[in-house]
Amino acid sequence: MARNPVVTDKAPSAIGAYSQAVKCGDTVYLSGAIPLVPETMELVSDDVRTQVEQVFTNLDAVCRAAGGSFADVVKLNVYLTDLAHFPIVNEVMADRFEEPYPARAAIGVASLPKDVAVEVEGIMHLG
Repeated sequence: MARNPVVTDKAPSAIGAYSQAVKCGDTVYLSGAIPLVPETMELVSDDVRTQVEQVFTNLDAVCRAAGGSFADVVKLNVYLTDLAHFPIVNEVMADRFEEPYPARAAIGVASLPKDVAVEVEGIMHLG
């Protein structure tokens, strides 16, 4: 099955050797999104809630570029440098997603690229 990269200028461009997402059949693998502003590639803010909101804005743009939406997301992995911020992720997800919510894991990590507080990756199933 062919692997097709998903590219959009409405989300930050890759900062390494990876694609924003890869579509393989009806499945889309969403690379980790961090809270960069697409136009400037700069951190949106030091405020954690603003970072979480930007991450989901960036993921939404990649989902749409792949032909889907958050309704098609089946799995998310959330990486946080401080698990005390997990309630913020829940609040933002409750605003952006509808039931049934995707499966999800939350993982505490020592650090993330560009010293951000949060990164989210996922899997989307179309069709």
